[in-house]
Amino acid sequence: MGDRANGVALAKVAAVIADPSRATMLLGMLDGRAWTATELAATAGIARSTATEHLHQLVASGLVEERRQGRHRYLRLADPQAAALIEQLASVTPMAAPAGSLREVEKDQRLRAARTCYDHLAGSLGVRLCDTFVDRGYVDVTASPRLTERGEAACARLGIESASRARTRRPQVLMCLDWTERRDHLAGVLGAAILRSFRDNGWVTSDPSSRAVRVTAAGRDALTERLEMSCEDRWTVGQQTRLTRGDEFG
Repeated sequence: MGDRANGVALAKVAAVIADPSRATMLLGMLDGRAWTATELAATAGIARSTATEHLHQLVASGLVEERRQGRHRYLRLADPQAAALIEQLASVTPMAAPAGSLREVEKDQRLRAARTCYDHLAGSLGVRLCDTFVDRGYVDVTASPRLTERGEAACARLGIESASRARTRRPQVLMCLDWTERRDHLAGVLGAAILRSFRDNGWVTSDPSSRAVRVTAAGRDALTERLEMSCEDRWTVGQQTRLTRGDEFG
């Protein structure tokens, strides 16, 4: 009976995700911020009234939470587990080619280079950071992933708060399969602390129109000097590849 009941529950959640409009809105919410129904409708390319119906189903599924502020209501992913589910489902599906417009191609390139996955870094930048932490012994992945003493020292050099002292039931270190790179990036308490520190220090800046991020000049210096990690041009502000051609939830 337990497996049967769990199977029914799993099928219900899968059915919610299976709709293209709802799936598109869930991918948009991977930036970790709160959205209005109007914004999500525009992201999915559907009418606001239709988006509202979809959002009711997403909230009922437990994948999305609704928050009220004054007269307005906002939607965001319910928790890191929901975000991990969406990112990992995306990582095992064939990647669609970007639309033919130059704007969409550039947006796709920025997302692949560096982006947020809920509250941690993803894309090529996130995967490179993960490789660096593992290769240098900052994170031990021989059993359950954990931050080592060397990793604590590296975090201190980067001004990252200690993941080992965080008072939460959330795992200290999680390996999250990257949607575009098909390799792991760092999630969990450590991944969130890295992104928070990078933002607080002005080492990354967010793209206002997507969940892409870019490494600033200060961030390039920090990665090079404090982590001895080379910084790719495609991650940085003003260095993205340029192609040229001759509200309320009711």
